[in-house]
Amino acid sequence: MSEQRKARIAVPALPQGKGMDWDKLRVFHAVAEAGSFTHAGEALNLSQSAVSRQISALEESLSVPLFHRHARGLILTEQGDLLYRTAREVFAKLAMTEAMLSESKDRPKGPLKVTTTVALGTGWLVPRIREFLELYPEIQLSIVVDDSELDLSMREADVAIRMSAPRQPDLVQRHLLTVRYHIYASPAYLKKNGVPQKPEDLERHRIVIYGTDARPPTRNTNWLIDAGARDSAERRPILAVNNVQAIFRAVATGLGIGALPDYMADDAADLVRVLPDLAGPEVEAYFVYPEELRTSKRIAVFRDFLLRKVAESKSG
Repeated sequence: MSEQRKARIAVPALPQGKGMDWDKLRVFHAVAEAGSFTHAGEALNLSQSAVSRQISALEESLSVPLFHRHARGLILTEQGDLLYRTAREVFAKLAMTEAMLSESKDRPKGPLKVTTTVALGTGWLVPRIREFLELYPEIQLSIVVDDSELDLSMREADVAIRMSAPRQPDLVQRHLLTVRYHIYASPAYLKKNGVPQKPEDLERHRIVIYGTDARPPTRNTNWLIDAGARDSAERRPILAVNNVQAIFRAVATGLGIGALPDYMADDAADLVRVLPDLAGPEVEAYFVYPEELRTSKRIAVFRDFLLRKVAESKSG
């Protein structure tokens, strides 16, 4: 079980109450998240048998079954699903409150989990993060790169950098930067296959695109496949891969031509911009966080740091 998965199902210990047994509820929440007694026990540092006993005791006290047990794991019953949805909201709110209470009066400190797309995270954010951690060493930063969107309201992350404006009313958003795409190839590829002089020349070249097996991180990701194409011709890519970082690596090794965000290609001295006047659709990136964390110092200093780095890249 990955450390990231453990982090997402781990919840703080709660004091015993007179009504609901909070320790058993905490165990139940972990089991529902993990889908098995074994994985929940790893996250809670309990044995599988101890977890099983806690769940059985909770089911007995409530007089309802919470899980269907079968050979390949656990499935929530209707009653279990109702309890899980309620418990998830409770623990998310408690985690949010814990984060707010841990804010320092003087310097920002404490955990800060940030999520963004694979391309922006690996190609732009991580290379700039050392300076932030040197400025704020008491912030425990973790970054989750994932092209799917984590649920900020459920505290799967504190902050997101998203490639579209959020529609949820309870999220605060701030425009961060405009991502521009151009076409790139390696010098070795161009020496062997020639340099396209006009979009129609792409018909004779090997194209690397984003695959259709996963949701793309931005809209119209594969605009290159249609650039300069004749209506009657179907351009076949040499490779489709559902990760922009993988497209970058394929292009850098000379496999073919690909559309990449400029911030990723700018840091690679061995890539050449092809057809520089042909650009892809611009994508707006937003800094997003829950309304409840509006006063968080950790989020404020992280936001200001990112805005400064964006300004520096424009002036440079």
